[in-house]
Amino acid sequence: MPDGIAAQTKQTLKNVEAILAEAGCTLDDALKVTVHLADLDDFAGFDAAYAPFFTEPRSVRTTVGSALLGGILVEIDVIARRRD
Repeated sequence: MPDGIAAQTKQTLKNVEAILAEAGCTLDDALKVTVHLADLDDFAGFDAAYAPFFTEPRSVRTTVGSALLGGILVEIDVIARRRD
């Protein structure tokens, strides 16, 4: 697991991109993103790493503080639509 909020955010989003690609989707297909941060004081660093992955208009995002285990600083889940 990478060190720091920016590195963990980038890796998490790369993982999400790979999962979406298996379904024929991209992050542009995201309808709703939920983000859990271990420390809400990391929001600025998280947001700076997060923003380049999404194009305007960005999907709806909810960001909450959560007790994450094992040194994880960020968890991200996405609801996306597949265009057939």
